[in-house]
Amino acid sequence: MTAKPLSWFEIVRLGLVQTALGAIVVLTTSTLNRVMVVELQFAAMLPGALVALHYAIQLLRPRWGYGSDAGGRRTPWIIGGMAILALGGLGAAASTALMAVSPTLGIVCSVIAFTAIGVGVGAAGTSLLVLLATRTASGRRPAAASLVWIMMIAGFVVTAGIAGSFLDPYSHERLVAVAAGVCATAFFLTILAVWGVERAPSASEPTETGQSESKPPFMQALKEVWGEPTARRFTVFVFVSMLAYSAQDLILEPFAGLVFDFTPGQSTQLSGVQHAGVLVGMLLIGVGATLIGHRDAASMRQWTVAGCIASAAALIGLSVGAFVGASWPLWSNVFALGLANGIFAVAAISAMMAHASSGREKREGVRMGLWGAAQAIAFGLGGFLGTAAVDLARSIFDTSITAYATVFTVEGVLFLIAAVLSLRVAWAARSNRDSEPSGPPLHAFAAGEGYLADASGR
Repeated sequence: MTAKPLSWFEIVRLGLVQTALGAIVVLTTSTLNRVMVVELQFAAMLPGALVALHYAIQLLRPRWGYGSDAGGRRTPWIIGGMAILALGGLGAAASTALMAVSPTLGIVCSVIAFTAIGVGVGAAGTSLLVLLATRTASGRRPAAASLVWIMMIAGFVVTAGIAGSFLDPYSHERLVAVAAGVCATAFFLTILAVWGVERAPSASEPTETGQSESKPPFMQALKEVWGEPTARRFTVFVFVSMLAYSAQDLILEPFAGLVFDFTPGQSTQLSGVQHAGVLVGMLLIGVGATLIGHRDAASMRQWTVAGCIASAAALIGLSVGAFVGASWPLWSNVFALGLANGIFAVAAISAMMAHASSGREKREGVRMGLWGAAQAIAFGLGGFLGTAAVDLARSIFDTSITAYATVFTVEGVLFLIAAVLSLRVAWAARSNRDSEPSGPPLHAFAAGEGYLADASGR
């Protein structure tokens, strides 16, 4: 029995889960980061390592997706994941306050809390995307993808504004109280958002074959998904594209300061221009594609490729601008980069939702978990590798201009590679071979061999 597609009201309700996720995440990765470095005077490496830990934990996303596949429902995983995330967020704030009294004990508790944050984000986020992917009509996917991601950004903005107003005058006790309020609100908002959206399956309801379906072990299910050409190639595409997407985050403002002599206020405004471009790009795809009818998988693939190529062009533009200097239209260049990033991001998410049900049935959670894990790895590595690459290039070329130009060019090349990979995903989908266990063994991707084998056509 096919479930009824989600209404727009239900899609908006599920978007509130992303808002709740964003609210807790921004509190733990931004506010606590500042408190550890400024108020407590720890090395910036400490919050950096904790954030990296929460990304690393999300390598388990395929396992959580498998669990929701096996149970047949996503709602318990969304609520359970949010509960763990809320406890982790509150624990992270309390651990930060504890560092002021006992640094060692506070750091140990922070490791536990950020581990819980990674578990909660992975479990709730993966199941939410699967629910959206499997229950959203294909014509609504671009708008749905735009909507839920914009609502997540809204969670960032609203939480930063409200929590910031309540944190002053700052005290560790006030930090814990504000975190408790944010986490409790996010958890109860999630319950209201998902309540009744997903119908509970009847115990007597037969499967499509009329009999209960046996569930394979997790590793078997993961190997089956990895054997699907579309799923495997899309995993590599997600990793490469998100690596390029995230590598620019931590180097754009220093680039503006060192190369264009921007003040801290100007570089912050420049970052705001980039984020504005991202929002415009998301709205362009979400609203524009829906209104003009470009909503099918083929159209989203074209937008994905266009977004990757435009992002590459904008990054190469920054490389050229580094040598041109003050006369380069940096503000316009950065807005164009954000616009291209927003187009790419929503189109890629729409494609992810479309491909979640491609291949063997009852594996949607494993696929989405695999892609979520690839994204988490890319985001965890991207910021670090971007900054490390700049430091390495500066040591080689002994000039910031050449160093940043080189790194931006490399990131642009990564986006071009991602565009090619997106086309290869489309080729794999058209070949209709997803039911065959072809391709390299699962361990090849972990060893870094998946992309090489894929690129050679084997």
